[in-house]
Amino acid sequence: MKKLGQEFKEFIIKGDALNLAVGVVIGSAFTAIVNSLVTNLITPLIELFISLFLDRGETMDDALSILSVTINGVLFNFSAIISAIITFIITGFVLFLMIKAINRAKRMTTKPVAEKEEEVAKPSTEELLAEIRDLLKEQK
Repeated sequence: MKKLGQEFKEFIIKGDALNLAVGVVIGSAFTAIVNSLVTNLITPLIELFISLFLDRGETMDDALSILSVTINGVLFNFSAIISAIITFIITGFVLFLMIKAINRAKRMTTKPVAEKEEEVAKPSTEELLAEIRDLLKEQK
């Protein structure tokens, strides 16, 4: 039982759990921003576009009635589905850009270190030739 408690303590202290918690909180805040953007900007623009070109009524709800279907008194609201799809695409694209930037930053910081290690690890041509000469002398 002590081993399990010790492992949990190490897991919490390492920072992995803290990084995960911070990621979840930031993700939730970002999702709220994207939802607000889609609900308050993109969806009204779609509604405006539909109302201008289809001339389906004076209010936006009348204009969006083309995106809703009622069957046997049950309303299927496709504008909400379109809003959710747009939210998903925007969230996914921004996360893609963030991960791409993080990976680029990691490559930029680790590349010079790796190059220096390779340069140090490689012996010079003269050193290799000297080793070959010494080995040949030992064989004779």
